[in-house]
Amino acid sequence: MTHSLIGFKYLVFLIICLFSCKKDAVIDPGNDPNFKIIAHNDDIHARFIKKVVVFGIDIYAVEAIEDEKLLHAANVMAQYLDNNEDAVIDDSLVHAKMIENQAFLVMWKKQRDLNINFPSSRHGQDLGNDESHPSFVRNGKSGEFDASLEEVLHLIHHAGHVYAYPEAFGPSFNASLSKAMDIARGGQFIEVPETYPEGAWYTYDDETCEYVNCQTIEYMYWALTSILGAQENRLDEIGQEWKLNTKTKVADMDTAIYALLTNPIYSMPTQLPDGTYRH
Repeated sequence: MTHSLIGFKYLVFLIICLFSCKKDAVIDPGNDPNFKIIAHNDDIHARFIKKVVVFGIDIYAVEAIEDEKLLHAANVMAQYLDNNEDAVIDDSLVHAKMIENQAFLVMWKKQRDLNINFPSSRHGQDLGNDESHPSFVRNGKSGEFDASLEEVLHLIHHAGHVYAYPEAFGPSFNASLSKAMDIARGGQFIEVPETYPEGAWYTYDDETCEYVNCQTIEYMYWALTSILGAQENRLDEIGQEWKLNTKTKVADMDTAIYALLTNPIYSMPTQLPDGTYRH
């Protein structure tokens, strides 16, 4: 009886651990010269069991995330923040604001991974495993687009630039970014219009995307990545939303945003990340 009871208790323990001891799972550090995948006890939902830290910025991932894609996101983050890859952050003020805002990226495998409450005191952004395509840039910017280039940049802009330079990028109708966007949309539209004016080149139509907290961030992403060359082969795919898919088109037609994003004061990236950070 005693041995049977002990055996039964041990079996129950194993079953409990199988479903609840995810944090104790063995974490493979991955094969990357700069970044290691580690376990953690941070105040993030337990299903995000592993993370990589990039210049103090946390990237969390559920167990199902491919290590290659987690490390790829880390390298993209590093290349955006240290674009000349000299091991020094290009814009220390932007980085300081990201640290102050406890910026973090979460990588999910299934949509239900996001059906949880993240810390409201932190600025976060999400990236899906299946929308991350590390080969995109390395294959001549062809094939399925690498959403790491978008979502990582959204985090840097929203948690960093918006706070570091509020007059330029802040959530205000009078910010330089907002004024440039009004020109690109053919007018100031607080809500998404039924149709955009003829000649508008930024025509984002997601009605849930607010003017100063979403539309401007999407606009900044489109303009900067087009300047960097990420969109040059994608006009047929993105033209219904953004028409200036090359650096030349942005420079010629959207002079306001081009001047803003190439102003050396803001130390914006000049090279598109390829996911291989070489500091």
